[in-house]
Amino acid sequence: MDYTNQKQPQNYSQMEDLKTLDLEESVSETIMRDLRMIAYKLKYVLIPKEQEDNGKELRNWDLWGPLIFCLALAMTLSFKADSTTSSSKSDVFAIIFVLIWVGAFVVTLNAQLLGGKVSFFQSVCLLGYCVFPINIEAIIIAFVGSYLPFVVKLIPVIICFAWSAYSSVGFMASLVPPHKKKLAVYPVFLFYLFLSWFSLIV
Repeated sequence: MDYTNQKQPQNYSQMEDLKTLDLEESVSETIMRDLRMIAYKLKYVLIPKEQEDNGKELRNWDLWGPLIFCLALAMTLSFKADSTTSSSKSDVFAIIFVLIWVGAFVVTLNAQLLGGKVSFFQSVCLLGYCVFPINIEAIIIAFVGSYLPFVVKLIPVIICFAWSAYSSVGFMASLVPPHKKKLAVYPVFLFYLFLSWFSLIV
């Protein structure tokens, strides 16, 4: 099938409509389409827009993006782990991998108990995409951290933690009653704070 004359989608919902063409896609075309979807959603994390717009796009959840960023962070931190033993490096990988998924579950459960209307997969999608800034911080520290004093390394940690938290808090706060917003976003801050701090000290 010829896609050259096909109108480019303007948002994620239109991209979802293109899935009807999957049966005649090659594997490479399918992979590229999924990567474009991930990049499109990532834009809403890197450049947060109005709260309603973010929620509309990120409610069309997928797990490919969160899985990629989870694995990337786990591999980066296990690579820079201060140990020559493979068991310690694998422990770091397992801790980060489990922490992200269990942490996303706890944050989602907390929001639901507070009366929020959010599905588990929507929350995991959001929290997983918002891990991306911490990936950037972990890569920076992994390659140049050994040449920098501890105080200087704190700068990217603080910036990326704030970036991740800010990108996710608006969405999570919009899901619960106004008088319970602080209770909903508090675990989100703790989630990203631990990931940021762990990436600094590992």
